[in-house]
Amino acid sequence: MTSLHLLSRRPLRPSWIDRHIANRFIETLEQTAGRSLRLRFPDGQWHTLADDDGATAVTVVVHRWEVFRRILWQRDIGAGEAFAEGWWDTDDLPRLCALFIRAEQFWDLSSVMRTLLRIPKLVTWKLQRNTRRGSRRNIAYHYDLSNDFYRLFLDNSLTYSCALFDPPTLSLEDAQIKKLDLACQALDLKPGQRVLDLGCGWGSFALHAATCYGVCVHGISLSQRQLELARQRVANAGLEDRIRLQYLDYRDLSEQYDHVVSLEMFEAVGHEYYREFFTAVNRCLRPGGRFFLQTITVPDQRYDAYRKEFDFIKKHIFPGGLLASIERILSTTKRYTDLRMLAMRDIGEHYAPTLRAWRERFLRALPQVYALGFDRYFARLWEFYLASCEAAFATRHIGDAQIVFERQP
Repeated sequence: MTSLHLLSRRPLRPSWIDRHIANRFIETLEQTAGRSLRLRFPDGQWHTLADDDGATAVTVVVHRWEVFRRILWQRDIGAGEAFAEGWWDTDDLPRLCALFIRAEQFWDLSSVMRTLLRIPKLVTWKLQRNTRRGSRRNIAYHYDLSNDFYRLFLDNSLTYSCALFDPPTLSLEDAQIKKLDLACQALDLKPGQRVLDLGCGWGSFALHAATCYGVCVHGISLSQRQLELARQRVANAGLEDRIRLQYLDYRDLSEQYDHVVSLEMFEAVGHEYYREFFTAVNRCLRPGGRFFLQTITVPDQRYDAYRKEFDFIKKHIFPGGLLASIERILSTTKRYTDLRMLAMRDIGEHYAPTLRAWRERFLRALPQVYALGFDRYFARLWEFYLASCEAAFATRHIGDAQIVFERQP
């Protein structure tokens, strides 16, 4: 269990509203089958929701009664912020997040305060729109934190997207190489071809494709710090004649390439800009060339409701971020481009172990995280982010699609 010493000196007796909300919380969880939870209230009392299958219960220690109110009023934002502030702890954060994901009834509970709190959230959300200036600001918020920070939990290739654990015994680094190799094979890369890498990150795809397939890669990014390290890695590998990395918005691309790849950059595009993104890809891709898109997705049935929500990830981790739906991707490419889908698969089942590996490495590196100047609140926000995403993929609440397109001649 983490940080149980953060117990707060708060009144042990709850207000009537906090007791009422806590009761609603318990009643809703009790109505959802398959729960195994031991909950300790601030006054020391325990409440157990036991499964019949004998599964080990997740233990949650609530230090402040207001936790239940914050979760009811602000959903995952309230849960994540209260965790970051040390208001509650658990011995299995991913399993608890999975429990919450399955307890959809609780998130649907009506609340006047929840409605009122939507107003400032919507204002913040609108300010995060991915205009040219907004995209630069949003990308810098997440990716320009610190290269040394990301090095603490990513593998040596510095690949920040879903790995491919096939077979499951692969190490994180080997699973990332497996994914990079699959992307190269899907594009059918040949020596001397020119490839555009949209959102090149720290250069893992460019380095792999140039080294193993002999192609020339033009990578673009809106993260100055990522580009600084990526260029250093390219120089160290002696591949400056094959890899060109540039600070550039996809909307400003004008060259044409044999193939295009985008590994989980599309989440930063935004609903309003899907047409601009795919027309830019279409414009840059030669007829007969392929486009490999890997992107995190939500089910089509939930997309319209989800894209209007302001959640924990959008507030604290990826401002301006939005997960796509397969239907919206295909309808946009159908209407505005010459792109024809050749193949599609979902590798979401591999993201849970990817995130688990990142989270475990992150927690082991907490002393170094603090040494870099990040505080406890930040570290717990990120712990919640990694654990909640792991749970979302483990429960198949979200997926990760790999789609191969070809531009028709």
